[in-house]
Amino acid sequence: MISAICPTYNEKLFIELIINFFLKAKPLNKELLIIDGGSTDGTISIAEKYASTYPQIKLLYNPNKYVPFALNIGIKNCSGDPIIRLDAHTTYAENYFEKIIETFQQTKADIVGGPMRAVGRSSFQNAVAFATSTGFGIGDSKIHKPDYTGESDHVYLGAWKRSLFDEIGFFDEKLIRNQDDEFHYRAKSCSKKVYLNSEIISYYSPRSKWSKLFSQYFQYGLFKPLVLRKIKSAIKLRHLIPSAFFLYLVIIFISLNSFSEKIPLLIYVLLNFYFSFQNNLPLLEKLKCLIIYPTIHLSYGIGFIIGLFKR
Repeated sequence: MISAICPTYNEKLFIELIINFFLKAKPLNKELLIIDGGSTDGTISIAEKYASTYPQIKLLYNPNKYVPFALNIGIKNCSGDPIIRLDAHTTYAENYFEKIIETFQQTKADIVGGPMRAVGRSSFQNAVAFATSTGFGIGDSKIHKPDYTGESDHVYLGAWKRSLFDEIGFFDEKLIRNQDDEFHYRAKSCSKKVYLNSEIISYYSPRSKWSKLFSQYFQYGLFKPLVLRKIKSAIKLRHLIPSAFFLYLVIIFISLNSFSEKIPLLIYVLLNFYFSFQNNLPLLEKLKCLIIYPTIHLSYGIGFIIGLFKR
């Protein structure tokens, strides 16, 4: 039997999609644990309805609201192996579970998963999906390469062997964000095998507003130093460049500087225009990329600098 665990909070619009996917997907021998963080929009009543009809669906409660608490509650209360995380804002291929099981069997990995494929429903989301799939937007992270298959530091969402939690512990509940990064980095640092398979297909819905995108990447940056303090071997250049770029902007803004000192900024602006317009996006989405790239970089960089002082 496999176990799927899904943290929820006010997911009325999405919870039935997740449940219907679970019911239709193979294998038949599986369970779904919905761990709710105190929804007030009707999510709980929908989950209760399905749980009362299908014994393989269970509703649990997360009094601490946040995702790492929900994941640990689900892991400690499920019965299957492997344990597969689901996200309410993600849609999944029909063979999602089957490909995960197949990848475990073929690779003997401890953690498997697919790439993070972002698909938008609006022009802003489409622009975010494109920007976060490019090296200029995110760096060389393998999780954002839809065609990559092989060992990796990280996978999207993730599926885990049950024995892994006995060996390296559970999710760090101090990390409101990036708890999956830290767990996968920790596993890798303990010589566990993390395998990304491009045939494990799911589609993530990006943030729909500029303010939500800024907040998302600010929080990614804010909690990343806590992760890197714990797992120093996980430090990559891409983690440091956004904060260095923000500090550079501050320095050239407050100082009397020569033209030569502004050359890195000029290069950034040219790269921003290049990656925003050298694509097949409609003109409106190209223009939105001009704002989205610096939003991602600066929000992450500012968050990372603040996170350096966070305990």
